Amino acid sequence: MNHARRAAVALLLLGAAAAPRAEPVPNLRIDPSMTTLSGLSSGGYMAVQLHVAYSSVFKRGVGVVAAGPWFCAEGQLRHATGRCLKREGHEDGTPVDALVATAKRLEGRGAIDALSNLRGSKVYLFSGALDTAVVPPLVDDLARWYRAFDVELEQRKDVKAEHGMVTDDFGNACDQRGGAYIQNCGVDLAGDMLAYFYGPLNPRNDGAPRGRWREVDQSEFIAPGRGMGRTAKLYVPESCDTGQSGGCRLHVVLHGCGQNLDDVGDAYTHRTGYPRWADGNRIVLLFPQTGPEALHSCWDWWGYTGADYATRTGMQVAAIKAMVDRLAGSAADCRRAFNAVHLMAGRALAGWWGAIRARGSGIALCWPWQRSALALATPGHWVAGRC
Repeated sequence: MNHARRAAVALLLLGAAAAPRAEPVPNLRIDPSMTTLSGLSSGGYMAVQLHVAYSSVFKRGVGVVAAGPWFCAEGQLRHATGRCLKREGHEDGTPVDALVATAKRLEGRGAIDALSNLRGSKVYLFSGALDTAVVPPLVDDLARWYRAFDVELEQRKDVKAEHGMVTDDFGNACDQRGGAYIQNCGVDLAGDMLAYFYGPLNPRNDGAPRGRWREVDQSEFIAPGRGMGRTAKLYVPESCDTGQSGGCRLHVVLHGCGQNLDDVGDAYTHRTGYPRWADGNRIVLLFPQTGPEALHSCWDWWGYTGADYATRTGMQVAAIKAMVDRLAGSAADCRRAFNAVHLMAGRALAGWWGAIRARGSGIALCWPWQRSALALATPGHWVAGRC
């Protein structure tokens, strides 16, 4: 190996050694009754899936920006790219009544939480009047779907915005689509949604953040290749940090297609308006991230991770719910054993050449004679545990 090549290899190794490692998702003892979530576009569809699959966890409320009704794609890409974006291919738009019936069937099978949990849940819907990516009537269809379950509904569609997350001080011109898909429309949408969920808020912090940004590890909750990135972003107000008093609230924020950390850097996490409300209102913010395997960086709302994508055992749904449980300090059924024992107990599955993977999350456990800790995150979804 010549000197130049040796130097290049040394620099690569030095860079790998210096790269900061993501920390584990912490136990912050958040108040589980105050957990809410919101999402844009594919993140809006995923937010609805989480809200319905785990309505016992997300009962407090959900904010949906530019997304259609629950299970709109029905596991078919042609629906995802047709009726669920442009409302095409169906005489009356999306089959809302049929999708309501499907939810009731899945409830009967135990695939989603009891739909009665949705009664009284706060649902905030937003559609830009100029949205050409997810046409506004789709959000009307989502409103119709939610009304079947007696939610408390707020809908806004008067802002002349293109497709994106709306702010009052950052992004494209309101009527322009593209870039990071953030529009400056003179509307603090993040603040409006948080106030709808939690009531009147203390003043927002427009100065330097007083809390702490953390990069946290998603890889213990879902294996590579399932559409989620290795890390997520977590913003923790000073008063909610580890070791201080519990009882803080959690809001989960789901980006849209083309908006993960690799696509737009910190634009969606830092500049969409959520963090400035967190400091004075004891709101922890979790920003899960898609990864390079996700088509166009989209969340799975049509089935690329499996047919159960919208249920409690959907890989991405279960992984995000498991992160929420960790932040709340919810006790998990955790087992430490030889991987062969996990296999015999149904907690793991055998792969190529005898390698073992955790059931549900697909996390590699290596060989039968090695030991691992597995925690039951959701029914049928075992993740790397801490017993």
